[in-house]
Amino acid sequence: MIDDNLQTARLILRRPNGSDWPAFRDFMLSDRGARFGHTTAGAAWRSFAAELGHWQIFGHGMWAVTQRGSDAIVALIGPWTPPDWPEPEIGWMVLDPAIEGQGIATEAAKAAILHAFSTLGWTTAVSYIATDNSRSAALAAKLGATPDPSATPPAAYPGQVVWRHPRPKELT
Repeated sequence: MIDDNLQTARLILRRPNGSDWPAFRDFMLSDRGARFGHTTAGAAWRSFAAELGHWQIFGHGMWAVTQRGSDAIVALIGPWTPPDWPEPEIGWMVLDPAIEGQGIATEAAKAAILHAFSTLGWTTAVSYIATDNSRSAALAAKLGATPDPSATPPAAYPGQVVWRHPRPKELT
């Protein structure tokens, strides 16, 4: 059984649960979440249900990122492998704008990438990023990923840039 939790110096990455719904909904219905295209509470709910279902079906998924000492979700970060994705993805959504610029997404994504390669046995990982999402592109670059123009983004998101993550140095 794959562990539902990861811990870093400042963070707990745990399996998402129903109590995370309000923060997810508020993000999806905000200007910051508009790029995901969930313009109604119903569409946001179905997307959140997919996050929970991903764990149920595959035994892994994006973690609810919390800061130590708090159970409040601030981001969703981790492995994302829906059946129509061309390659396994490390995805991220920073739900709480107050944590931006503190390195929390970087810390959580590094842990997620290491977990994907070591525990899940991935041999490759990408992140699909919209061309106008400079913050996500900067995070991918900070993680050591580089654009892979030969890779194909998901059909649902044509035109996105595929950022390829290197194998973590801890595993080489």
